[in-house]
Amino acid sequence: MAIGSRLARVACASGKGVLTAFLLSLATLLVRPAQASHLSSDMAALVVGAMVRVVAEVPREARTADTLGPIREGNGVVIDASGLVLTIGYLVVEATKIELTDAHNKTVPAAVIAYDHETGFGLLRAAVPLDVKPLRIGKSDEVAAGDDALAVSHAGEVVAMPVKVVSRRTFTGYWEYLLENALFTAPAHPAYGGAALVNAEGELLGIGSLLVSEPMPGAEIGLGNMFVPIDELPPILADLLDSGRAQRPDRPWIGVYTNEFMGTVVVTSAADGGPAAKAGLTRGDVLVAVNGDKVRGMEDFLRKLWALGEAGVDVPLDVGSVTDTEAPLRRIVVKSQSRYEFLKLGGGY
Repeated sequence: MAIGSRLARVACASGKGVLTAFLLSLATLLVRPAQASHLSSDMAALVVGAMVRVVAEVPREARTADTLGPIREGNGVVIDASGLVLTIGYLVVEATKIELTDAHNKTVPAAVIAYDHETGFGLLRAAVPLDVKPLRIGKSDEVAAGDDALAVSHAGEVVAMPVKVVSRRTFTGYWEYLLENALFTAPAHPAYGGAALVNAEGELLGIGSLLVSEPMPGAEIGLGNMFVPIDELPPILADLLDSGRAQRPDRPWIGVYTNEFMGTVVVTSAADGGPAAKAGLTRGDVLVAVNGDKVRGMEDFLRKLWALGEAGVDVPLDVGSVTDTEAPLRRIVVKSQSRYEFLKLGGGY
């Protein structure tokens, strides 16, 4: 089962029936490379040729197997001549077996060599060099709302699709994730996981992450996608290649999944065996304050959490309840940890 269908139901929390609308839209979104009018046919072929299909197998006992699935399918982009492939990390985190299929339908094994939770990037290395020309890295900071682009995948018949960048803004994920200046595009590409966002010069601008219900706030333009800007990669690439991780201090992670309602941050669940669950946080708890400082939304919660220090720091939370708004606040101290440690990542990353 493709992992995108699992993420669609949570990334589009504000829209009921989003997954149904997504599936119904497939028929209208099938666009072949020749239809991408802002690229020459040669350039479109080059871009599509740099795409690979990614199939990952994850042990059923892995931490992410229940939420992301034991079999995950998506896309990757070849970014160097030795078989280095950039993808979105949730496809491959905790994977023990990876297969890549190129545009010529040649399938080769690959290994996960890096994962970066802060950006969401994952890096793979093909077991043998791929006979494709790598995609050039572009400059995502030069992209503005209103710019045309191309979203490209290698999954079934959906290959290349003209899109528009409709907004640039901070994205906050329910899984303790915050991305500055994310790229939001429309219309939605149905095979977005690990897809490439490219410009008219065939340069890589971003990596597909999510299906979103509101790509442009306040505008009813249907479904769209969120792409991780490619400018997040160069500052950490050497670290990823050398040690499998960016060499920055680990942020405190408490393993809480949240949603926001009019500025109120509500716990929807806690990672089994994670710090929040061990401290007693449960579904329906309201995160009112961090270390006595009132929380004003999910983004504010994360910034206050990370401002406390590095992974391992105690996180004092003032907690209310959605079911008993008159109850006094509880003070719960959560012992944070590194998310990498929780996932017990192996294989050198």
